[in-house]
Amino acid sequence: MRIMYKAKRLPTCTHVVFLCYGQYGVIMVRIKQNENKLEDAAAESAVLAGLCQYGIDAMLEVEYISTEYFMDQTNQVIFDCLKKSLESTQKAELSSLLSAANQLNHYDVIKEEAGYLRYLFDTPILEDNIPVNGAKLAKLKIARDVKKTLAKCSLEVDKINGDEDITEIISLIETPILDATSKIYQGSDNKPKIIGEDVSEYVEFLKENQNEMLGISTGFPRFDEAIGGGIRRKCVDLVAARPKVGKSMFGDAVAMHVSRNLNIPVLMLDTEMSKEDHLNRMLANVSGVEINKLASGKFANNDLDIEKVEKAAEELQNIPYHYVSIAGQPFENILAIMRKWIHQEVGFDENGRTNDCIIIYDYLKLMNSASISNSMQEFQVLGFQITQLHNFCVKHDVPCLSFVQLNRDGITKESTDVVSGSDRLIWLCTSFTIFKMKSDEEMADDGEDHGNRKLVPIVARHGAGLDDGDYINMNMFGKFGKLVEGQTRNEAHKTSKIKDDGFEQTTNESTDLSSV
Repeated sequence: MRIMYKAKRLPTCTHVVFLCYGQYGVIMVRIKQNENKLEDAAAESAVLAGLCQYGIDAMLEVEYISTEYFMDQTNQVIFDCLKKSLESTQKAELSSLLSAANQLNHYDVIKEEAGYLRYLFDTPILEDNIPVNGAKLAKLKIARDVKKTLAKCSLEVDKINGDEDITEIISLIETPILDATSKIYQGSDNKPKIIGEDVSEYVEFLKENQNEMLGISTGFPRFDEAIGGGIRRKCVDLVAARPKVGKSMFGDAVAMHVSRNLNIPVLMLDTEMSKEDHLNRMLANVSGVEINKLASGKFANNDLDIEKVEKAAEELQNIPYHYVSIAGQPFENILAIMRKWIHQEVGFDENGRTNDCIIIYDYLKLMNSASISNSMQEFQVLGFQITQLHNFCVKHDVPCLSFVQLNRDGITKESTDVVSGSDRLIWLCTSFTIFKMKSDEEMADDGEDHGNRKLVPIVARHGAGLDDGDYINMNMFGKFGKLVEGQTRNEAHKTSKIKDDGFEQTTNESTDLSSV
């Protein structure tokens, strides 16, 4: 009997493999070499053997696997050839494998590994074990990616010279690590399915899990309805306004409702206002004490005001409203802040889905960014930001309410072209709404009771919006940090009736402070 021995040392593998060729076929002998290399030679061979023996059926079981899941270079080549051959044939055969190897310029490697290939085709393997071993390779791949990320972080940290900001130093490890870990939670089944396959179960689920809102309510029911049921996951809803109109108060109103009334975490990303400004507004909103009294400390001269403010403070310290100033920060840092907040404060459910939350971005504008050249125009910068923000929301399955600034045309016009970068903004946002002061003519026509501001939904991909010329009446009480929604213009005019004596009777909703 003639036996030939061929040593096959896998480059970074846990074993040295000896293939013994003789009249009894192929015998594989593995000698353990290295520990803790985050690989499994046996699992790699098992997956390849499954592909060889079960063809396309096995490939569908491990369709998520790619070349980099294999650590052995020979296994990588064989996998590539098998994948190529199974694109045209249902069953793996040596002839189709050799043809694929020829096309991929791997023929010499395959020819040299003929004995190993024979082993893969001939060694029995249960079909049920193929996905088990595939999952093992996937987890080892994740572990290697994490290890590589940590090594890269170490190299970047070594470049620090002490001139950097602390946040910049921390972001060197935070951003790549959170990116790496998020991939673990983002796995999904992308296999096309018959759309109506589970429709009966879906209907039963809807019947048993009725929701008032499809998204997260803003606290403004008419606005929620107009945009399609609140702020939805994977969506960026935009509100545009001129300076000093009250967009920050709008953002605070939503944040207060979501965190205080719904107990859902909110992240306020602010480019202008301080934490104290927000606190003054929130305390005034809850206590009913004027903002100026709070900011100046003069509320302390009145025992009743002290009681109201202290009670408001006690309530506010327990709501999940998170604030961070992002003034002047590169956009990449802002994305890192959002990722960190999701991982540390929001978390995930048992299926890896991000828990309910909302991000409020006040507001998209020119920011410093290492990835944006000085030659870029404002519309290009805003296009970059909305693209990154939209991609973030889709990737992490979160909703975002963001604000942008109207240009001067927005004083008189109500259309999609009244903001810089409007084309890109409109493409990627789910809804686009203008928030502005009412004109003198509108104030006179509507009456003072119907507010001094208006919301005009221009684009609503999920909702019906409003009729042309219609808008939602809003009343802003700046000194109390309150923003109150009223009826729409059309609703208000329909409820104004003329009595028999000729005098006008108004039966519409009031938006004065007493109604809040």
